[in-house]
Amino acid sequence: MESNIRWGIVGPGKIAREFANDLIQISGCQITAVASRNMDRAKDFAKEYEIEYIFQDYESLFNSDTVDVIYIATPHSFHKDLACSAMKSRKHVLCEKPLGVNTEEVSEMLATAKTEGVFLMEALWSRFNPTIKKVKELSEGGTLGDLRYINADFAFYALDRPMESRLFNLDLAGGSILDIGIYPVFLAYLLLGIPKEIKAISNFNNIGTEIQTSIIFQYEDAQAILSSSLANESRMSAEISGTKGSITLKPRFHETQGYSIKTSEQNKSIELPTIGKGYTYEILEVNSCLRENKLESSLWSHQNSLELISLLDAVRKKSGVRFPFEP
Repeated sequence: MESNIRWGIVGPGKIAREFANDLIQISGCQITAVASRNMDRAKDFAKEYEIEYIFQDYESLFNSDTVDVIYIATPHSFHKDLACSAMKSRKHVLCEKPLGVNTEEVSEMLATAKTEGVFLMEALWSRFNPTIKKVKELSEGGTLGDLRYINADFAFYALDRPMESRLFNLDLAGGSILDIGIYPVFLAYLLLGIPKEIKAISNFNNIGTEIQTSIIFQYEDAQAILSSSLANESRMSAEISGTKGSITLKPRFHETQGYSIKTSEQNKSIELPTIGKGYTYEILEVNSCLRENKLESSLWSHQNSLELISLLDAVRKKSGVRFPFEP
């Protein structure tokens, strides 16, 4: 019988709880440790999920023999340093999206993973969603013909939250682009690849945080119209259209539970419910890669993460978004 893969959680907040709720449903793995700068939060998390080891010091977790792989769920600006520190302690890492704040950070993380010979993957859970995997298969199989158009948006109203929130804090890489804009950009990249030209424009709040961005990706024979916002609600669905038909991902498209398809041969709605919240599938991918001694996923590779962050960098450059800690 295979031994359990031991997971450690860094940053036991809301996303980590959703992640943990899915992980405990999967056989062959368990959460054995949690680390937080807030000891009370770590203790509460450990009690809730019956976790044996609690650390207030991240380095103590990384240097311990209590885990095989670390899940990092802290604000964006901490990802690079924490992931590199964990990998230098010979721990495998699954790091929340975006993997790093910019191309420079992601490049350093990938180089560290290569040097240390450990597994590293960006926790872009949408890539492993059953519906999105199926839609990519249909697209590549020619069901929609030649793709011509993608429209994807992700927005929720957050302007009633305090400006100290991680969503708006510039020192934490706040704003809509990296937090939620990554999902529409990811979908266009997944299905159409790297665009020939990028256009983007943003609105900012009174402390200089980007809160609303509209993007056009121009391809040889296609366009992607993408948007993200913390200033309004949106439908959060996605439309993918080609010369032979179209698919609409049911909202919210980044965690979609199905799709509708319309071609000359079919017009129907398909339900593909996820197991749990949907983090299940990226966890299974990591577990599988570790058991097969792979250092990266073939479904979401290091190169994929590098190309995605380069697109996000380009969007930020076009729309004038820069963080104080960037050169």
